[in-house]
Amino acid sequence: MPSFIDAENMYEKTYPSKRYINTLEFLQKHISKDETILDLGVNNPFSELMKANGYVVTNTNGEDLDLEFSRVTKGTEDVVTAFEIFEHMLAPFNVLRAVRSNKLVVSIPLKLWFASAYRSKTDPWDRHYHEFEAWQFDWLLEKSGWRIIDRSTFTNPVKKLGIRPLLRLFTPRYYLVYAERKKKD
Repeated sequence: MPSFIDAENMYEKTYPSKRYINTLEFLQKHISKDETILDLGVNNPFSELMKANGYVVTNTNGEDLDLEFSRVTKGTEDVVTAFEIFEHMLAPFNVLRAVRSNKLVVSIPLKLWFASAYRSKTDPWDRHYHEFEAWQFDWLLEKSGWRIIDRSTFTNPVKKLGIRPLLRLFTPRYYLVYAERKKKD
């Protein structure tokens, strides 16, 4: 069972336990603790959770990865992870092609047919430009040079009443992918 850290600052009592448990178990299934990880995005509760579970993790520094992704082109880490990042980017294709590592573990929230794209009215970094369906994200990975080895989807029920909370009981909300760099012919 994963060990958790105090993440109240980032999630203010809405800590995504189910998402974190599923993501950590998926990571542990595919990535050895001997492999180093470059986690796209600033240090966050999940990168701390990876460290607490024995992974060596380095994060990017909050740069706009649409415009500045030299960190991924110069990286020496064995694995790149990107959890809940690509939906915020205008052009995730560019970063995915530039990654030097041969292994990739990523997650995205899936497009919900009954909800419009997420957009924070107060934080310009907290907006979704892409609302992917699984097949679209697979295509993005494959076109940018990755071969998908494993994938997983899971629901994210919420403790509220209503039509949307009811639909979230059985509609997959998150998509996890483990991919390896395609070998050049």
